[in-house]
Amino acid sequence: MIHAYDKIYLDKARTALGRMFDFAVYDLNYDIATFFELFIKSGVSARFETGDFTLLAGMSGVELAYEVLEQSGTELPRITPNYTINRSEEYWTGWALAYYQWETSMSFAEIVHYIPIKDIIALYSPYHEMDIRQFVDKMNALYKAAKPETNLKLLRKISVLSQRELAEQSGVPLRTIQQYEQRRKDINKAQAEYLVMFAKVLCCRVEDLIEH
Repeated sequence: MIHAYDKIYLDKARTALGRMFDFAVYDLNYDIATFFELFIKSGVSARFETGDFTLLAGMSGVELAYEVLEQSGTELPRITPNYTINRSEEYWTGWALAYYQWETSMSFAEIVHYIPIKDIIALYSPYHEMDIRQFVDKMNALYKAAKPETNLKLLRKISVLSQRELAEQSGVPLRTIQQYEQRRKDINKAQAEYLVMFAKVLCCRVEDLIEH
């Protein structure tokens, strides 16, 4: 998996996102789902997930929250933040979600499209006491349950192609395409040549075909 930014920035990113949600909820009195929607619509989420270092390394969570509001056209007076001793559920949600986004390279928008932020925060117990890998495994399971069709099948449908037509145009055997779409074969382990041909025919990136 190719990550958008180096792992050395990951701890900072996780802390910033966690603190952003905590501050937005407890100091600015936003509902977490409402603020997350602003995070996405403001364009700050796209900059964050693609490794914009002015955000990752240059802003605290509080500054990040104000950046979201500013880019959303909302002006609020700056206030002195309260710092809680214990991590809130909202803090943990941002902290864990930043890791999941980095690990999978999915956009925040896609993640919450299939797993709403309220469902993610509901994982706080017991996952805040577990290794982050267990959280990732749970999120992957929820994602696959909410999105039963593979990326290959979705992209093929968007291109209005049958499996046979995709096979003819890509040169990949029909049976192999069926196995990828049924998840009987793992497309993440497909021959690079197959992925390149799929991407060419479906007018997408190779990364768009990868399953998380």
